[in-house]
Amino acid sequence: MMKNRWLVARAWFVHLYTGLGILAGFMALNAIVQGEAQQVFLWLGVALFLDSSDGTLARAWDVKRWASSFDGRKLDDITDYINFTFLPVFFAYQFGLVSGWGMIALGAVLLSSAYGFCQVAAKTADGYFTGFPSFWNLLILYLYLFQLSPTVNAIILSIFSVMVFVPIRFLSFSTPKMQHVMKFIAAVYGVFLFWIVVTIEQPQWAPILISLVFPVAYGVYPLIERRRVRRLGNALE
Repeated sequence: MMKNRWLVARAWFVHLYTGLGILAGFMALNAIVQGEAQQVFLWLGVALFLDSSDGTLARAWDVKRWASSFDGRKLDDITDYINFTFLPVFFAYQFGLVSGWGMIALGAVLLSSAYGFCQVAAKTADGYFTGFPSFWNLLILYLYLFQLSPTVNAIILSIFSVMVFVPIRFLSFSTPKMQHVMKFIAAVYGVFLFWIVVTIEQPQWAPILISLVFPVAYGVYPLIERRRVRRLGNALE
């Protein structure tokens, strides 16, 4: 009996751990209002760390079994939408990354991302994301660093909004045979991101440019894999 209570308590702790992302988001919101870009991305970084680690805990501690009355996936989606879509969009608005008609692009981001989160097949049975997985926090970080014109920013945001609807399969931490590789790459990328945010007031372009290898490779891999699968299918016909 005591063991079961411990397992239930441990499962609820995972939900609390996920929920801490909402608190991190609140702190990021306050930093946006205060105009503190570095603080914004530090808090969003905390939220990103929590999001990238809570799934591992949930699976390891069998949360679905021991806290079955609570939908942790729904909490995770709410937290992710706030931190990785809504707050980055508000940041782009507050810091003037877009202006004029570019505000339409921000609306497109909010709506397309909401669609992506609400898809039944937002994540496939074999652990892939379907369409651009709403990494707006990272995209907005790079747009802020590169200080492009509001028009260019609006065009980029619009393109990625459309990518939400394109049925390309993107890797996730639960993709079979890629879990350990993804976690290792994410850890290395996380070090780069931390350094970039710490030096954001005086950007160091070498680590920034090197860090771009990670998102570019992440975007190119699904295209290579899709082509490989097609070739394999043609060979079997």
